[in-house]
Amino acid sequence: MMMTGKEPEPILSDDEREDYDLSESGDWVEVDDAGSRNADLQAAARRHLAGLPRRRISIAIPERDLLRLKTKAAEKGMPYQTLINSILHEYVER
Repeated sequence: MMMTGKEPEPILSDDEREDYDLSESGDWVEVDDAGSRNADLQAAARRHLAGLPRRRISIAIPERDLLRLKTKAAEKGMPYQTLINSILHEYVER
């Protein structure tokens, strides 16, 4: 195999390709107050859920899924249990 000195392009999903193209074009706009927006949303969620009765449950999920949930939660600036709770809530409300 002959090396051309050029690295192969990574395989990206459509969303990843869109984000990549946007960041490379210089049109990417960072949101300065994302941290405060997340804090506001978390506070609103806590106020909403504070009055609802709660019950602890135990579930077993694949390690890979748990790691991905923890990563997504970290990106959103929230505990992973809160993210799981919000996903379940969204599902049952549909």
